[in-house]
Amino acid sequence: MGQFSGGCYLSFAALLLLFLGSRVPATLARGARGEAPQHGQSGTLPRFLEEPVDAYIVKSNPIKLRCQARPALQIFFKCNGEWVHQSQHVSQEHTDLGTGLKIREVMINVSRQQVEDFHGPEDYWCLCVAWSHLGTSKSRKASVRIAYLRKNFEQDPQGTEVPLNGMIVLHCRPPEGVPVAEVEWLKNDEPLNTDTASDTRGDHNLIISNARLSDSGNYTCAASNIVAKRRSATATVVVFVNGGWSSWTDWSPCNVRCGRGVQKRSRTCTNPAPLNGGAFCEGMSVQKSTCNTLCPVDGSWGEWSEWSLCSSSCERQRSRDCTAPEPKHGGRLCDGVALMTDNCTGGLCTENRKLLHDVKPQGVDNSTDVALYSGLAAGVVMVVLLIIAVTLYRRSQSEYGVDVIDSSALTGGFQSFSFKTSRQANPLLINSSMQPDLTVSRTYTSPMCFQDSIDKELMAERSLLNPLPDLKVKDVAEMAEYHVMSHPQTFPRGLAPDYRGVAVGTTLGKRNKNVFNPQGSLAPSRPLHKATAVFSHAGGRLVVPNTGISLLVPHGGIAEDTTWEMYMIINQEDSSTLFDDGPEIFLSPAVKYGPPGLDLSCPIALTIAHCGEVTAGNWTVRLKRQMQDNKWEEVASVDEESTSCYCLLEAQRCHVLLEHPGRYALVGEPLNQEAVKRLRLAVFGSPDTSNSLGFTLRVYCVDDTPHAFQEVVLGERSRAGRLLEEPKLMLFKGNTFSLQVSIQDIPQILWSIKPFTTCQEFSFSQVWASNQRPLQCAFSLERYSHSSSQLSCKISVRQVKGEEQILQVYTSVVENEKGAVPFFTQSDCTVTSQTGSRAFKIPLSIRQRISATFDTANAKGKDWQLLAQKLHIDRNLSYFACQESPSSVILSLWEAQHQDSGDLDSLASALEEIGKVQSPTSSTHGCVREEPDSAFTTLG
Repeated sequence: MGQFSGGCYLSFAALLLLFLGSRVPATLARGARGEAPQHGQSGTLPRFLEEPVDAYIVKSNPIKLRCQARPALQIFFKCNGEWVHQSQHVSQEHTDLGTGLKIREVMINVSRQQVEDFHGPEDYWCLCVAWSHLGTSKSRKASVRIAYLRKNFEQDPQGTEVPLNGMIVLHCRPPEGVPVAEVEWLKNDEPLNTDTASDTRGDHNLIISNARLSDSGNYTCAASNIVAKRRSATATVVVFVNGGWSSWTDWSPCNVRCGRGVQKRSRTCTNPAPLNGGAFCEGMSVQKSTCNTLCPVDGSWGEWSEWSLCSSSCERQRSRDCTAPEPKHGGRLCDGVALMTDNCTGGLCTENRKLLHDVKPQGVDNSTDVALYSGLAAGVVMVVLLIIAVTLYRRSQSEYGVDVIDSSALTGGFQSFSFKTSRQANPLLINSSMQPDLTVSRTYTSPMCFQDSIDKELMAERSLLNPLPDLKVKDVAEMAEYHVMSHPQTFPRGLAPDYRGVAVGTTLGKRNKNVFNPQGSLAPSRPLHKATAVFSHAGGRLVVPNTGISLLVPHGGIAEDTTWEMYMIINQEDSSTLFDDGPEIFLSPAVKYGPPGLDLSCPIALTIAHCGEVTAGNWTVRLKRQMQDNKWEEVASVDEESTSCYCLLEAQRCHVLLEHPGRYALVGEPLNQEAVKRLRLAVFGSPDTSNSLGFTLRVYCVDDTPHAFQEVVLGERSRAGRLLEEPKLMLFKGNTFSLQVSIQDIPQILWSIKPFTTCQEFSFSQVWASNQRPLQCAFSLERYSHSSSQLSCKISVRQVKGEEQILQVYTSVVENEKGAVPFFTQSDCTVTSQTGSRAFKIPLSIRQRISATFDTANAKGKDWQLLAQKLHIDRNLSYFACQESPSSVILSLWEAQHQDSGDLDSLASALEEIGKVQSPTSSTHGCVREEPDSAFTTLG
């Protein structure tokens, strides 16, 4: 039976081979006959494990088609209905270890030429045919196509301008290609965030339903497939903002005090301001209205009334009223008396049956004089008794020989003071219409001008330092607030205050030193800012207004019976001419104080404003002094220990303790390209005097110090310039890249600008190393007609590969402001010095008692080192250790640090914390000093 079956199988295979004939390759027939006995037991048709897949020919590279089947005697490819010659097949086989069946794999190459030569109704295609003992199996058809991508887009996106919150629609039809190209949108050459866009119709259109300002940019449609990438033409999308009017301001007061006048109100096109070419607001920016102010009517007396009857005291009266007319609307009251009294003795009034003018009692004149003198004597006696009583009371209440005032003023420990400013908005802005807000406090970061003084005797000495042995300070919430009521005292240069009018031309006391006059030794090329004052043993403070520079002379720094005429001179230095050999630049103006022969017994505190962004740690900051050969030598590094100088560096200023007069400045050495200096940017404008239609914008980039900006303001004042935008800060990096200033969004239908001036550039060295004079660039504009009175644009100030700031300009170029616009809140300040107790926040008696307490070693470790630690002045303690009174020097530095805020609460809190310290903490820093006996227990 088995032989018969095998014979039948062979006969069927032979018949099959005869049927296929010449269409089947001869090798296939031979293989089937030769391997029949081996696979006759498989019992399955071939099953494809891998079939050919669609492929694309890229350029001239052939592609490979692969088939794999199990079980299979042979596999051949058939392409476009024709068998592929066996020489073009690459085959291999192996046995499946799991089933024992043979797996055959065949591969052919298809070239570009083969595909191009084929012409038929469909694409070039290939399939596999696999044979086994039971029959044949066919694979899927795999098409082979030549890949390409045309160069030109069928539709490029077009630029558009849309309003804010409008819809952006950009059309794109990519080039024809095989396979079909995929589309991606780019914004400013970066892939677009798909969260902001939607392709709703599948036709590659970009749709942004709610346009934002950030959607402005250059858009590109990018198409790509396996062959190439193509980019469409760039479409610029501008999202503009139409201007909107702000609310009307309140009506201004009537411009006349009496009668018919005019009042006005205004609004600005800033709600929002027009941007990116948006339409300017339509309508009037100023409304005027007539007003009538009632004129004041001065009062005038009416007629006198008739005399009254003579009274028993022999007097008669008459009166008149201020009713002809009455005073109205602030008019003056009547001058003179409303009631007149007269003696009537015309025989109608008698006393004791005698006429009154005949009654002359004896001694009447003498008795009047006696009563007068007796009253005066009694008053003198009462005043003397009162003085004696007050003196005795003060002595009984004084514990350390210090006068104590009425306890009603001693409601707390250290007093906190609130200084008010009369204006909240920037007084430089030309169109500022904000009314003064007298309730808003303002703290100045640099000394602009002296604040009004307060009598330090109002400080409660007993409640302040009574707990000094244990240093328990009352709750700060109980402290009273005193408002400033009087201006600080100033004295003429020719006289020394409190020294009985002795002239300052010669020095008082035993030292007999000449006073130096700074004006004879300096010949500056630029205007100098300076201040001069006479100081005595009481000390004081010297300030150059609006520069951020001040000098504090402690009490006792000058010997008794001696006065010195001290001065400060400020000048801006040019780093490019002074530090040719190194990377150092000036971070502050150069400050010179003197005279050179000044003899002080303790350090003075010099405060200097700087422009370095020092908080990030990218600078090495040093204090330098100019020598006689004009070279600068290092005095101290801010980060290093020193016993000759102390530097307390803050974010915007530095407090320095010095002992020798001279010229000092802060210099910085950048440690890397991330080092930053602060610039202050401002834009001023003024009409062109030579062209009635012209208007000039001037943009300034200066170091962020009050002194540098003051020079800009003084120069603009002489030009009648107006500040058009609030000054802004910019962080300028030390990365060697330049600074570019450009003007944008000019209404071109209303204004024209001088050609080739829309973008101006400063080199890196001009901005970084040269602070000799303010950097300025100007833009000259011209309006087409006199009816164009509004100018709206923006100015971009950017560092290449750095920060950018935008100055928005919106102004009326024809508005004539009445009166001068103040350039500084305190520009009229003439007070440059304070002397004596008024210059210090801490009362002298309290300061002396704090110094006496902490200069003495204490068993609990409550010494000057702990005081410095609690006041956050605990770096470089070796400097204080070398001073005669470390606590006094620490308090002087605290005074300089808090000269503006006057925050005595922080000192009170520090003393309270020290009072809670139980464990001793003491160490020696640098110098070795002999400590006096502790006076801590005497303050109990």
